[in-house]
Amino acid sequence: MRIKRSPSCSHIGRAAQLIAVTVGMVATTAFALPTAVSASPQGYSASQLSEVNDSVQRSGVEGIAWHVDAASNRVVVTADNTVSRAEIAKIKQTAAAKAGAIRVERASGVFTPLLSAGDAIYGGQYRCSLGFNVVSGSTYYFLTAGHCGNVANTWYTNSSHTTLIGPTIGSSFPGNDYALVRYDNASLTHPGGYAVADAFVGESVKRTGSTTGTHSGTVTALNVSVRYVGKGGGTVRGMIQTTVCAEPGDSGGPLYDGTKALGITSGGSGDCKSGGTTFYQPVREAANAYGVTVY
Repeated sequence: MRIKRSPSCSHIGRAAQLIAVTVGMVATTAFALPTAVSASPQGYSASQLSEVNDSVQRSGVEGIAWHVDAASNRVVVTADNTVSRAEIAKIKQTAAAKAGAIRVERASGVFTPLLSAGDAIYGGQYRCSLGFNVVSGSTYYFLTAGHCGNVANTWYTNSSHTTLIGPTIGSSFPGNDYALVRYDNASLTHPGGYAVADAFVGESVKRTGSTTGTHSGTVTALNVSVRYVGKGGGTVRGMIQTTVCAEPGDSGGPLYDGTKALGITSGGSGDCKSGGTTFYQPVREAANAYGVTVY
């Protein structure tokens, strides 16, 4: 039996909607003379931005994603619907005198790992998505999300658990979000066609998952830290942030650009009707952690 290369994992709750950003336009008069010289935005060194990035982590606020944006010389904090104004204030207070280095953006919905019960690859009471097939020597495996690997020791191709795939060999979540599953059923095929690559901001990418199929979007940030909300949550670091939509059950599925293997679906907010913000574990780190090769 051939297994589809791109399934996923999710929480049984409903995902929230993508943030809508409204851009305000400022009217100017052609011959107006300035009455004062506008102050330039304060600049921060790389070490200062790193300190602020660490302070956001120390705030302990859930439902946020954050990263250093060198282009704007700021630490960008994206807050979901659960984050209150008081919690935003707490984040800035933690940064103390460097609070000006923080730029806050809003995302609709709730940042959660996309784990749920359903179809695709099945383990325990959950459904996830297969990410990328990998090999070490003559042994074949596949990569999926770590929060999927945490909830099941054995995986099957069907919800009735009658067709075995194989066991979870390793899992890392939170901190990271990757897991390795071995193929123990010799009747299953595991085709390849990908090579590991590193994502870049602005890259057009696609994601495939067992719930929603294939959708496209753009990489918006790298090396992002995310603190997911609620049970099964936690903080993951070094993530790829994108505008690609995803829903519960899509966790573990692949993020790719043509034949370039980029990421493993971790979590996010929104849905594929209204859009969303999603986060991905870079494939290179996962493959290196287990000493396997994407093929």
